[in-house]
Amino acid sequence: MADSLGLERKFCRLDGPVLLTDDMEIEGYASLFGVKDTGGDVVEAGAYTSSLAALEKAGQSVKMLWQHRPEEPIGTWDEVHETEKGLYVKGRLLPDVARAREAAALLRAGAIDGLSIGYRTVRASKNSKGQRLLAELELWEVSLVTFPMLPEARVGSKGNEPVDTVLRELAEALDEARAELART
Repeated sequence: MADSLGLERKFCRLDGPVLLTDDMEIEGYASLFGVKDTGGDVVEAGAYTSSLAALEKAGQSVKMLWQHRPEEPIGTWDEVHETEKGLYVKGRLLPDVARAREAAALLRAGAIDGLSIGYRTVRASKNSKGQRLLAELELWEVSLVTFPMLPEARVGSKGNEPVDTVLRELAEALDEARAELART
């Protein structure tokens, strides 16, 4: 989906437990390489390399927003880089921001667990299956969202509470069941 500025959005649940540290840190993968999302798009490895380099050179950073709303920044991404798996992000919700405190509560409760990227497509092609292969993207922001487009992944962050272990095990069991259903 594109907005009036031509920015598109890709939703992704991160793989990892739905947990949050006391200091409101969050981490995981905002985008997974080689995985088709519900919109039929596949992000290719290296798609963010140029954009991340340009942001670094300009002394800028990827923004952390609430539900893609530019008027609602809720934290900062301290790390954003590509790995073999996808686009890894690690950051912190800002406790002085009311919406960030709300987001932390929603994450802890499991009411939200998705991330979504806001980007502009620089270079893409279509494969024989009609899927759009996203080869180069200009990354603008990564948002905490309610409905991600990649069901295989969830928000991942670290936590110390005993309930975190239960939630992690439950999330892993649900992922395994979801993967088994997808294979049938």
